[in-house]
Amino acid sequence: MHFRHFIACAAFSALAAGTPAAIAQSVAVVGLFPSKVVVQIDGGAPRTISVGQKTGEGVRLVSIERDRATFEIKGQRKTLRMGQQHITSTASDKPTVLLSADTVGHFVAEGQINGGAIRFIVDTGATVVSLSSSDAQRLGIEYRSGQPVRMTTANGIARGYRVKLDTVRIGSITANNVDAVVLQDLTMPALLGMSFLNRMEMRRDGQTMTLIKRY
Repeated sequence: MHFRHFIACAAFSALAAGTPAAIAQSVAVVGLFPSKVVVQIDGGAPRTISVGQKTGEGVRLVSIERDRATFEIKGQRKTLRMGQQHITSTASDKPTVLLSADTVGHFVAEGQINGGAIRFIVDTGATVVSLSSSDAQRLGIEYRSGQPVRMTTANGIARGYRVKLDTVRIGSITANNVDAVVLQDLTMPALLGMSFLNRMEMRRDGQTMTLIKRY
């Protein structure tokens, strides 16, 4: 197995539950000012709207508070921070998550492992989900009882342990009994590898990626 070692960076991700983006309306905050915001609606060109203004798609900006904005979208109020995106849908189907790339092209996802919060970098080159030993300890994973392995990373050979994660969750998608490896590298970010992604249908469209749970 080969694991690419990424440097953690500032990024935004959009996580949303519902159906595939083709049948959903999306609202993303890409700029935030005291009395107005810059939004992308349905993946269109960025546009500026002011407090109280309503777009032709029925999205109204209700208020702005420091680092967040509250919208009325299809009769429901939703609060979004800078870089966040909200998806509304008209029907229920397979669990779906929409991710946006950061400024250097990485897809970053806020998720959970065994109920504990974790930030992943999506890595289709990683065979399994991989974690640093510090993240594993924080999440209460008894990784030293797993099978010892040696992995090749960007920093050379690293010792690790094979483990089985009870649950991995991204947005509305939950996968159970996910193969993973914990590496004794305190600086590496968590990588969302193919032991999770193989269970998804992945669709990439420019700077967005849609994950749809297959099973």
